[in-house]
Amino acid sequence: MRIKGPKKLVAALGGAILVGAAILVGVLLATRSGSGPRAVPVPDRPGFPAPPLGAVVFSRELGSDALALGVLPQPGKVLLQASVLDQQGSGVRGLTVDFTLGRASKRATACGAGCYWATVETVRRPQTVRVEVRGNRVATRWRITLPASWPPPDASALIARAGRVWRSLQSLTFRESLASDSLHVARSTWRVEAPDRLAYQVLGGPAGIIIGDRRWDRPPGGHWVGSPQYPVTQPVPFWASAVNAHVLGTATVQGKPAYRVSFFDPGSGAWFTVALDRRTLRTLDLHMVTNAHFMHDVYTSFDGPHVIRPPS
Repeated sequence: MRIKGPKKLVAALGGAILVGAAILVGVLLATRSGSGPRAVPVPDRPGFPAPPLGAVVFSRELGSDALALGVLPQPGKVLLQASVLDQQGSGVRGLTVDFTLGRASKRATACGAGCYWATVETVRRPQTVRVEVRGNRVATRWRITLPASWPPPDASALIARAGRVWRSLQSLTFRESLASDSLHVARSTWRVEAPDRLAYQVLGGPAGIIIGDRRWDRPPGGHWVGSPQYPVTQPVPFWASAVNAHVLGTATVQGKPAYRVSFFDPGSGAWFTVALDRRTLRTLDLHMVTNAHFMHDVYTSFDGPHVIRPPS
């Protein structure tokens, strides 16, 4: 995963994991060769198994790999595409992928590196999809419940508004769980404050503070050490852009009525599922899946008092 611009450093899992508000600028649009629907263009990532344009997207961790599903409604049928990425961000070849939609099952054909698709005919609203993946290193059965409203409503405007709400915040606190695979997980707490302040503490690990062009880092049991820092802009959402955004349904999150929305970020090559407060459109919960990054954030304490200060 290539990350440019503002970023935060989490030292864990036996090394440094770079995570951040992934702001990527690309001008080269990659397109998949061959027949079939056009994939979402991903800057600087030719051959990336992006979902088809317009597909409803789902994602999950698959051991050390990332697994995503795109479901594209078509008249009288549904196109299903599985995308599988390894830790380096390359598509995983040589897998056997089977889809089951209702009572109809079909084996997928390869559509590029890490890309597997099939078209299944349907006469009724599809309710569930089962994805079975088998290979030398991976094997799983994944059952996805499709939205009750089919095709699901477009959520592009909701995500655009949610991004503006995020940038208008004065402060934000969140808890984060970040994994590189099913065995290695770092848990941390974060605080960000406008316009350029950030602080984090990894559970059992390092801590950091950024204020403007200065930062301070503290190893476990150690002392704060200051150094220069490229200024960050906060608060900003973790996605750079969003396509294939759809409302999956509604839920109650942190006691608040919320929209459940999924989308794909072509800038970072990541799949997102978020819960948005239906009244304020604040992001309450976020899941991100991409190569070697399986992240879950829970957001609280919006617009509280500014408390980030240089360490004494």
